[in-house]
Amino acid sequence: MRKNNILIFSALIITIGTGCTKTLELEPVSSISTASFWKSEDDANGALRGMYIRLRSVTATNLYLWGESRSQNLKQSLGNDFSNLRLYNNTLDPTVAGPDWSSVYRVINDVNLILKYLPNISFKTEADKNRSLAEAYAMRAYCYFIMAKTWGDLPLVTEPTEGYNPDVIYRERTSVAAIFTQIKSDIAQGLSLFSDNSFTAGRNRWSKPALNALKGDVFLWTAKKLNGGNEDLTAALSALNDVDAADVQLLSDFGRIFDYDNKGNKEILMANNFLLNETGSTFMQNMYIDAYPPNSDPAAVAIIGAVGGANYWTLTDDTRQKFKAEDLRRTATYTELYSYDEATSAYTKFYGCIQRKFDGMINAGARTFIDDVVLYRYADVLLMKAEAQNALDQDPSDAMNKIRKRAFGSNFSGNEFVSGSKEDNNNAILEERLLEFLYEGKYWWDILRFDKAAELIPYFQSNPTDTYKYLWPLSLSILSTEPKANQNPGYQ
Repeated sequence: MRKNNILIFSALIITIGTGCTKTLELEPVSSISTASFWKSEDDANGALRGMYIRLRSVTATNLYLWGESRSQNLKQSLGNDFSNLRLYNNTLDPTVAGPDWSSVYRVINDVNLILKYLPNISFKTEADKNRSLAEAYAMRAYCYFIMAKTWGDLPLVTEPTEGYNPDVIYRERTSVAAIFTQIKSDIAQGLSLFSDNSFTAGRNRWSKPALNALKGDVFLWTAKKLNGGNEDLTAALSALNDVDAADVQLLSDFGRIFDYDNKGNKEILMANNFLLNETGSTFMQNMYIDAYPPNSDPAAVAIIGAVGGANYWTLTDDTRQKFKAEDLRRTATYTELYSYDEATSAYTKFYGCIQRKFDGMINAGARTFIDDVVLYRYADVLLMKAEAQNALDQDPSDAMNKIRKRAFGSNFSGNEFVSGSKEDNNNAILEERLLEFLYEGKYWWDILRFDKAAELIPYFQSNPTDTYKYLWPLSLSILSTEPKANQNPGYQ
């Protein structure tokens, strides 16, 4: 029954609309209607599962590109992936604008349908009904947060698109301040509806602890980017402290956080689920390897194992050099591959870096990149807490050293964090986020939140006045299908 409902709902959401995208102009291809679907608790659960399935179209590739690719942690490797050169070179324009917002608005439309129709459905318990609504509010807040950080002003859509009325489909962009007002309202609604700090199995659905992590993230952003000041910093810190009431912890083994056979572990707060024979690969396949070069270092080959994907993107030298040799995160995050060099009679010819965090699993001898995409984990809570504490003139040492103790293990002595000036602490916290969350789609937004683009990113070092590029351009496709949506300043 549940499987059938998921299939029915998938057909429904394709038929009734996908948010602010050109697919709204298509004629219906199914006779399924909202009137025939929204009847039972099973229907509601199918809709919720459809919402999370739709999120995969955001997290499989786009989330990483929006959240990290422009930070210039990575560069072109030996493989040809020229479509993304504009991203890490920060030379986007409306013609080559990167992934647009269509995939996110599709998820938002799923949410809006749920929030409209689910309240009229009878559930076995009111707590289950409230939790379902809370998950939808959390999802909408998260989706708008992603887009507000990426494009600024946005079309604000809080009702489902169920027809073809241009007055409903086409909307002007709402100010980013008003978007964040909506985000904060959705977060408050969600938190009021969750009855406890429990997680669903797999930790791949929104929960109260995950929503508190999102709240901390949102209020840190508005404190620093929208003049929220100490009031928002205090709200962020309070939400992050509330996460400690849940069943969460740092795993002792950093490398085990992301493994396919360890999904939903106690460090995870929220992840988007990928499964064998159900989903395609994530973007992480572009940072692995499809074939070993001749005379590869056998020690590295033993670590990397079965090939898969392609080696299109590799780490910059600057990023590699930030990892200390004794930092256990280094070997759990990437492996450097060298081949034999006759001139040195050693394995010294550098081939590239192979990412190891999200190396998927082996099925019938083939590597498949279907590790969950982690949206929030407890380490993120600790480092956001350190950031808020430092901004409020509090000592961030405890949170920072919890991260470093795991990172350095028996070599922690000599690698402790010692609080200094506010600026020194900010620099240390930001770098710690790079080392902790490499490949997790966060560092570009981290750099913007700390206001360090002109200092850390080569393009903005050379072009410090191009601050308009902190926002992404709207693509020509979006401009052609959204006649009321004006281009971001600087890209006209």
